[in-house]
Amino acid sequence: MLGGVYGGKASFTILCGVIIAGCLWELFGILLPDEPGKKFRRIWGIAVAMVPLLPIVENVFYSQPGMIYVLVFLAFTSFIVELFLSSKSPFQNIAYYLLGFFYICFPFVFLNWMVTTDIGGYSPGRVFGLLLLVWSNDTMAYFVGSQFGKHKLFERISPKKTWEGTLGGGICTVLIAWGLSHVIQDFSTAEWLALGAVAAVFGTLGDLVESMLKRSAGVKDSGNLLPGHGGMLDRFDAFVFALPFYWLALQIL
Repeated sequence: MLGGVYGGKASFTILCGVIIAGCLWELFGILLPDEPGKKFRRIWGIAVAMVPLLPIVENVFYSQPGMIYVLVFLAFTSFIVELFLSSKSPFQNIAYYLLGFFYICFPFVFLNWMVTTDIGGYSPGRVFGLLLLVWSNDTMAYFVGSQFGKHKLFERISPKKTWEGTLGGGICTVLIAWGLSHVIQDFSTAEWLALGAVAAVFGTLGDLVESMLKRSAGVKDSGNLLPGHGGMLDRFDAFVFALPFYWLALQIL
């Protein structure tokens, strides 16, 4: 992760591509029905979600009309793919392809905007800071919750999460954001504090959303890439979900 972040814009782009592809592979493995052509559908779903991020269409996609053209094209080519694959639930599969784009891929567009400096450069410190905030919230919520947690936060979805752990993780994350404001000065202190609050709130919600998805599909982990920790989607669900809200907080400030 550190090598990808601090190796330059090219390594950062490759790292994002690996994360997106891995998360999408696991997501489609959960969602798509077990029927002939599932492996091809997973590959097609990744292609549908990642095509707009390719440099060849980057400038077109990032404008509002271009975004609409790309999405319409991908949606209609997906209709054709499902026509020839003879699926029992073609429209459901098409909806899953587009879900993969909006849920996993599109948040990285916001990340690209946030880590691009005013002069068009790339700031690895911003990427590291945004990652650190989410990871700190997750880690500290676990430690505080395991020691002091008594009141369940959202027992229907995640029985182990507690209000004590959530609040403890949030407070620690905001404190870490304050520390980052003195080390990585790409953002102001107020912006870092706002980003810390976003990580605490929406990082937790992102984790709950993925837990909701897994419960609905009857699976414990999104994958088995990391023994004891699940898959890539399990590791990056909170970060990906927080990205649009990171961007929104910076726009408000």
